[in-house]
Amino acid sequence: MNATGRVYLVGAGPGDPGLMTVRGLEVLRRADVVVYDRLVNPALLDEAPPEALRIFAGKRAGAHCLPQAQINARLIEHAWRGRVVVRLKGGDPFVFGRGGEEALALADAGVPFEIVPGVSAAVAVPAYAGIPVTHRGLASSFAVVTGHEDPGKDGPSVDWARLATSVDTLVLLMGARSLPRIAAELVAHGRAPDTPVALIRWGTTEAQETVIGTLADMATRAESLALAPPVLAVIGAVVGLHDRLAWFESRESLTRRPDGAYA
Repeated sequence: MNATGRVYLVGAGPGDPGLMTVRGLEVLRRADVVVYDRLVNPALLDEAPPEALRIFAGKRAGAHCLPQAQINARLIEHAWRGRVVVRLKGGDPFVFGRGGEEALALADAGVPFEIVPGVSAAVAVPAYAGIPVTHRGLASSFAVVTGHEDPGKDGPSVDWARLATSVDTLVLLMGARSLPRIAAELVAHGRAPDTPVALIRWGTTEAQETVIGTLADMATRAESLALAPPVLAVIGAVVGLHDRLAWFESRESLTRRPDGAYA
C-alpha cells in the first residue's frame, strides 16, 4: 500500500454546512475519494476537489444503498491504492454513526485512519429549536438514545425502566416510528404523562420544523402529522423553553452566506 493512503472518518454535522469543523473542511478539500451518507448537506460535497470520486452510501432506516460491509471494503480498497479517502458522515462518526465499526475494519486491514469529530445532532438540533439539553433548575443530566436498535440483536438493550426517571432530558435519535412504544414505556416506568416532548424534523436546515406536545399525546400527534425521518425527539422539562428561545425558526433577519451558513 502506498504510504500516503489514509482514511478520514469525518463528522459533517447535523445539516447546516456552517457547522462543519475546520479540520473536517481541511481534509475534505484534499480528498481523492469522498464516501458520503444521505444526510450530508450537498453543499459540503462542493468543498471536495472537482476531480474527487464521490460515492453515495445512502443509508437510511431499512434501506442501504451500500451495505456496511461494502462500505468498509470500498474504504480499504481506495486507501490501498494510495488515495486520501474521506468518509463523510452526518453528525458525529461515533454517535450512532457506525464510525467505530468502520474504524475497526480499517485497523484490522492495517489502513491508517483519523477520526475527525463532528457536531452531533443530539445537541445541535435541540439548540436550533431553542431547547438547551441542560439548564440550571430544570435539567442537570441528559442521555442520548437511539430509537432504532439493531434488528439482529436478541432483544432491546435500552433500559427504558431506568432511563424513565434517572435522567432529566432524553434525546432520541432515529426514533420517530418507535415513539409510541417508547412513550408508553417511559410512562409505564414512572415518567409523568405531561412531560413536554419536542419533535424536530430536518433540524438545522431551512426545512426545520418543530412540534411540541407531551408524552401523553405526542405519539398520536406524530402519527397524524406523518413526520418522515430524519426526526429527533427531546423529552423533558427543558422543552418548555422552546417558545422563548426558538431563535432559528423565527430567523427572518438571518441571511445565508455563500458557504451556506447563516449570518
